[in-house]
Amino acid sequence: MADFSQINALDPNALSGLKRLSKDNSPEAIKEASRQFEALFVQQVMKSMRDATPKGGMFDSEETRMYQSLLDQQMSMQLSARGRGFGLAKVIERQMSQGREPVSLPDGPVPLEPSIRRSFDMALPPPAKDGGSGNAAANSAVTLPAAGVVGGTAPQLSDMASSSRARAFVDKVWPQAVEASKATGIPARFLVAQAALETGWGKHELKNADGTPSYNLFNIKAGRNWAGGTVNTSTTEHRNGQPTAESARFRAYASYEESFRDYARLIAGNPRYAAVVGQTDATRFARGLQEAGYATDPQYANKLARIINGNTLRVALGAGAVPSA
Repeated sequence: MADFSQINALDPNALSGLKRLSKDNSPEAIKEASRQFEALFVQQVMKSMRDATPKGGMFDSEETRMYQSLLDQQMSMQLSARGRGFGLAKVIERQMSQGREPVSLPDGPVPLEPSIRRSFDMALPPPAKDGGSGNAAANSAVTLPAAGVVGGTAPQLSDMASSSRARAFVDKVWPQAVEASKATGIPARFLVAQAALETGWGKHELKNADGTPSYNLFNIKAGRNWAGGTVNTSTTEHRNGQPTAESARFRAYASYEESFRDYARLIAGNPRYAAVVGQTDATRFARGLQEAGYATDPQYANKLARIINGNTLRVALGAGAVPSA
């Protein structure tokens, strides 16, 4: 009998072998192929949660991330070992064995065996507390699933943009972000990430009363000295640690170019943002904005850093016709 356990689905070079394995009609081949596919799924879940976690800690580096990835791959294989999986492998195995009507995935979370639950708790960071969106009109924060629970559905990521929408958003605003980057010394991708946070990748961009876009990508409010167009809308501010719904007046522009240009003037011309100008470290950039009072949301810096370091922006920059600067 062939030793199917030696095939590692997490190795790209072994995918062809996994495909051949899945076509074998023997029960052993079907069982092992199902287990390998479950391991791939678990590894992707863990990768999504890692990407949604803020980076830039004391021990954060390319080397530690590489070793963490290897550890996650190994853990994925162990968690999906025979008799210790989450149930997905059994569903796939039944589907491949029957070859008849599709088998539905379970609706709710699949409880983990206690030792596996403890392993997940130690391996994955705790979920970040979501406090809403301070200066932002929409909350595009990523909410991590509770550690130690893997359900029959994909990880719950709150209002996370699809890859296609993210790519479209990046392509639409990248040229303006590059110009604003020249004026502020801040990497263009940082500016795109902040615009994505403030608007939910363009999904929650502020609208004028007639439904036309305000082009306000950074949700800059209209103060007493603002002489341009405005749009009134409700927003969530944090007062004394508590989220409060308020009505506010925001600036309106004629184009995204005006929006980025006004943002660059605000950051470069206001002394309180001195620590932000020219900042090329993602975590320090995000914290600098929050400490300067850009937003009242206590989680604003964490949310922004997650987007800058996250896979959604990385993929959008890599897939679009723009450089990943």
